[in-house]
Amino acid sequence: MIPFVILIVLSLASVGTAWLSSRSPTSHVGPEGVVIVSAPDLAPASSTKAGGTVDAITCQTGAKEVVKFHIHAHVVVYVNGQQRRLPAGIGITKPMLVQRSAAGTFLDVGLYDCLYWIHTHVNDGIVHIEAPAHGVFTLGQFFDIWQQPLGPQRVGPATGHVVVFENGRQLTGNPRATILRAHSNIQIDVGNPVVPFQPFTYKVTGACGQGTNSCSTPTTQG
Repeated sequence: MIPFVILIVLSLASVGTAWLSSRSPTSHVGPEGVVIVSAPDLAPASSTKAGGTVDAITCQTGAKEVVKFHIHAHVVVYVNGQQRRLPAGIGITKPMLVQRSAAGTFLDVGLYDCLYWIHTHVNDGIVHIEAPAHGVFTLGQFFDIWQQPLGPQRVGPATGHVVVFENGRQLTGNPRATILRAHSNIQIDVGNPVVPFQPFTYKVTGACGQGTNSCSTPTTQG
């Protein structure tokens, strides 16, 4: 009888370990010097608006891009307790410039495409705001450029009650109104369970560092 009980305990322990493992995805440091988590993308970057103005935000070619306001925010999404990534290339039209390094792939504006002021270069959750003038930019604008829905009951293809945290504080109101602030950590939970806010420390390095005028070179050094 005792061996049978031990077997049950070991089996339950094995299940528990597998469950914990599923909620602790592997990670590595990417080309922006920020940790990239191994998790499915929330939606493909290819749904990005193909060049037209979105919410008064234009899509600039590399030759015409002017950056006088450059900040970063980190955005992470959990769907029913499981992490989902923002893909690289949101806000960048095709054909993108693909740059590869030992740390991973970095996507940028090339010779024949354009870049919206709000975009992602890497699938590390870093949202870049690179605008021609200082302004207030929101999650709603970012998702509109991505052409993915965002509201109190939906985030991209995921549906359910939406909870938004910013730097540990739970926000109220429509998620679309969430401001993308410099150095902020934004966590979006869709459905159940609601994952408690997960602190995340980051610093975008190299040519993509805050205050720079471009993000054309991937690097892992500051």
